[in-house]
Order: sequence, then C-alpha cells, then structure tokens
Amino acid sequence: MPNIVVVYHSGYGHTQRMAQAVAEGAGAQLLAIDADGNLPDGGWELLDAADAIVMGSPTYMGSVSWQFKKFADASSKRWFAQAWKDKLFAGFTNSATMNGDKLSTLHYLFTLAMQHGGVWVGTGMMPSNTKAAQRNDVNYVGSSAGAMASTPSDASPAEMLPGDLETARRFGQRIAEVAARWAR
Repeated sequence: MPNIVVVYHSGYGHTQRMAQAVAEGAGAQLLAIDADGNLPDGGWELLDAADAIVMGSPTYMGSVSWQFKKFADASSKRWFAQAWKDKLFAGFTNSATMNGDKLSTLHYLFTLAMQHGGVWVGTGMMPSNTKAAQRNDVNYVGSSAGAMASTPSDASPAEMLPGDLETARRFGQRIAEVAARWAR
C-alpha cells in the first residue's frame, strides 16, 4: 500500500473536513499545518517518506492561506536537494462562493508540485453538469485539477455538503489507485 500524506492548513475547519475525507479515501495520514504555519515535530520526515503528497488549503483572497505559503516557502530546502522529485502530488481547496477563485489556489499547488519535480494527479471525475444535476452531486463544482468544495461563509464545517465531501473522498481513492500503479 502506498504511503500517502495529506498536508493541509485549515482556518475555520472546512479544509480540515475535506482533508479528512481525502485521507479516508486514500488511506492516508493527516499532517496539519498549525495556525503559525508550522508542521509538528517529524512532519518534514513524514513528507520525505511519502510516495504521494496531497496538499490542501482554503482559498483566501484568490490563493493559499499565509500559513500554507509559509510551509511552501520552507519546503525550498527539499526543492534545493530535489528530495521530492518524482513523488505524486495532488491538491484540494474550499472557499465560500461557487467560483471563489479556487482554481488559482489549485494552480498555486500545482506549480509548487512542479517546482519539486513532482507528478500531478487530477480528479479523474466528470463534472455534474447536466440539467438534472443537483448541488449535492459528486464534483458539482466541476474541477479536474483537484478537489474543490464551496461552503457558505456562515456555514459551520458540520454543514458542508455531503456531495463535496464525497468528491474529496473519491479523489483520495483515485490518488491511492494512481500511487499503487505508480509504484509498480
């Protein structure tokens, strides 16, 4: 079984719920970036040993949170040594509005992965984009680049839509399947 780590920052708990769903689908270990932008002891070593690194951040002002950015900047030591070259990477995000500039956040995560010499895994899911589609359908937000969720700004993490969380869980499953094939 591949070693998958989900590294994420969550400001209000919504991104944490997504991280949990991705980890459940992937059989992955969770690694939270704290409110000061730091990893816990042993966090860097977990990422170094991972076959796949899944990154998650809320979308704030069209990009990752400053805490995630601090983590990304600190990863430059790994970049210099090419320590994560050829690892699989994937990403996810949440914001309050349907668009919310989430794609900008996924592009940031994708670029970070490419700078590390990684290989990106998209959702592999068709969007729910027919007239019969309902807001709670899987991949209703319609992302191919990574999992996206849209949670109203006044909704608690417990009120996240099951369809968005199922999208995240299935995304985790896909990452695990690709990682198993990649390891052959």
